[in-house]
Amino acid sequence: MTAFIAHPAVLFVVLLVGFIAAVTFGAFALRRMRDLPDEERDDFNVVQTATLTLLALLIGFCLSMAVSRYDQRKTLEEAEANAIGTEYARADLADAPIGARMKSALVAYAKLRLTHYRTRDRDELARLDRETANQQSQLWTLAVQVAKDKPTPIGALVVAGMNDVLNSQDYAEAARINHIPLGAWVLMIVIALFACTVQGYGARGKRRKGWLVTVLPVTVSLSLALISDIDSPRGGIIHVQPQNLNRLLHSFGT
Repeated sequence: MTAFIAHPAVLFVVLLVGFIAAVTFGAFALRRMRDLPDEERDDFNVVQTATLTLLALLIGFCLSMAVSRYDQRKTLEEAEANAIGTEYARADLADAPIGARMKSALVAYAKLRLTHYRTRDRDELARLDRETANQQSQLWTLAVQVAKDKPTPIGALVVAGMNDVLNSQDYAEAARINHIPLGAWVLMIVIALFACTVQGYGARGKRRKGWLVTVLPVTVSLSLALISDIDSPRGGIIHVQPQNLNRLLHSFGT
């Protein structure tokens, strides 16, 4: 289910087919079982309005959750670039040989993080994770060496900066895997199916065969696909662009 939601295009097609089927079921199958009397039309309209209102509230709530998570990922990408840039500047406080090694390692690390944001291939991501872990170990080893060579507030400053660099990657990864709860998706889809069924059941005459019955399935499918796109860092077309990391590497002359 999680993998299915992470692919907005597939989600849109499947939901659209399912919602149109629900409208068709309500318009023909349910109407054949029990037609809607005119005296019950007002009560039915209340139920239909309440269902659509609840669906709209859920979609708006989940869209807000997705946007807030997207903004958080953007903020953490900026914080990660700032942490790397700050530590790059603090490397000048170390002795020249180890400072040069630290700067070179930070540039390589920034390139890894930039590639990590841009790639979608799972095998490539696994390789990048391994290289990132190795590079982090090397960076920390260099920071420890600075602290041993300079057991002063200067050494502590370099170590603290390196700690921020490593922590910023953890925060960014935690934000990447933080998605809308699966239960919210199930609730939205179930209520959307029910709303489409009610829409088809309440349609009159030619409207049951016209384009009006497709409006709700299309709009709801598009809305859920948009939420999925925003909430899926590796799927769809909406992504956090690593502009700050790219700008940082340009400032390094890379």
